[in-house]
Amino acid sequence: MDEKITVSIIKADVGGWPGHALVNPELMSIARKELEKQKGKALIDYYVSNCGDDLELIMTHRKGPDDEDIHRLAWETFEAATERAKELKLYGAGQDLLSDAFSGNIKGMGPGVAELEFTERKAEPIVAFFMDKTEPGAFNFPVYKMFGDPFNTIGLVIDPAATSGFTFEVWDIYEHKRVFMNCPEEMYAMLALIGAKSRYVIKRVFPREGGKLPTDEAVAAVSTEKLFEIAGDYVGKDDPVALVRAQSGLPALGEVLEPFSFPHLVSGWMRGSHNGPIMPVAQCQAKCTRFDGPPRVVALGFQLANGKLVGPVDLFDDPGFDNARAQAKDAADYMRRHGPFEPHRLPLADMEYTTLPKVLDSLKERFTPVE
Repeated sequence: MDEKITVSIIKADVGGWPGHALVNPELMSIARKELEKQKGKALIDYYVSNCGDDLELIMTHRKGPDDEDIHRLAWETFEAATERAKELKLYGAGQDLLSDAFSGNIKGMGPGVAELEFTERKAEPIVAFFMDKTEPGAFNFPVYKMFGDPFNTIGLVIDPAATSGFTFEVWDIYEHKRVFMNCPEEMYAMLALIGAKSRYVIKRVFPREGGKLPTDEAVAAVSTEKLFEIAGDYVGKDDPVALVRAQSGLPALGEVLEPFSFPHLVSGWMRGSHNGPIMPVAQCQAKCTRFDGPPRVVALGFQLANGKLVGPVDLFDDPGFDNARAQAKDAADYMRRHGPFEPHRLPLADMEYTTLPKVLDSLKERFTPVE
C-alpha cells in the first residue's frame, strides 16, 4: 500500500510591515531557515510565502494531520519570526500567537491550519490559496462553485468520475458543530447554510462512491479558525488559507481557479469591519494598501512528486484575471463611498467582536426612554 502524504498550510500574522500591508522579508528568511532544519527529517519539503501581512508555511510530511511535531515546528517558527518582528517594531508583532506556550496542537492558539492527507496519484496537482483581510467563510462561494456548480465545473456533467458529486463538511463555527451534506442531492439545503458565511463554513470536501478516489481522503480543506472565537475579543483578522487537489475525477485546474474570475463580496477589509470584493492577485501584488485592502487572494500551484513540492506557479499572475481585478476595483470604489454606513460597514451582530462595543458603552447612560 502506498504511503500517504500530508500537505499542511499553517499561517499566522506575526508582524506587519508597515501597518497591516506586508510581511517583512527578514521574517520570511527566518521561517525558511527554521523549516530547512527539518527538511529530510520531520519534513519532506516546504515552501514559505505570504499574502499581505500573513506568513504562510506550506509543509509536506508523512505524519498526518494535527501532528504535534509539525504543529510545534510551525509554532516555534512563528515565535522566532515574532522575536525579530519585535526588534524591528513591526505592527502587531506576534498578534496571532494567543498563547505563551505550545500545548501539543496549534489549533485554538491563533494560527490558521488547512491540512490534507492522501495517497499521491500518478500526477498530483494541488493549489494553495491564501487570503488576507477576510474571514474563513470567504471560501464558501469559490469552493462550492468548484465542487458543486456545473456552470463552473463542466466535469460534474461530462466526467464519469465526477458525476456522483461530492460531500461537503460544513462547520457551525458558533456552536462548534458540523454536518456532512451530499451534493447535488442536498445542494439547496447546503446553500441555505453556507450562504450565511460568517457562521457556516465549508471545512472539507470529500469524493463520493462512484468516483476514482477514496471517499475518506479529503480533496479540499479550509482553515476555519476565527480569532474572536478563540480569544473572546477581536485581536486580528481571520485571513484563511485553503488546499485544493485538482484533475482526474476532480475539478480541472481551470475549474478550480474559475470562481475567482468573479470578485465576490467578503467580510473583513479595514479593521475586520467592512464588506468588500476579494481580488485575485499575483503574489507580488499581495500587499493590502487601499483602506488596508481590498481583500486579496493568491493561488500557488504545485505538482507533488513523492511529497516534493514542484513549483510554485503563480496562478493569478495571468491577464485572464484582469477583468476580475478591474471589477474588484470598481466594487471597492462603490463600497467605499458608503463610508461608515452599512452595507459597507458590517451589521451590528458582526461588529460585536470589534472595538465598536467600547464606543457604544460610553453612550449607554445617555439613552433615555421615548414617551
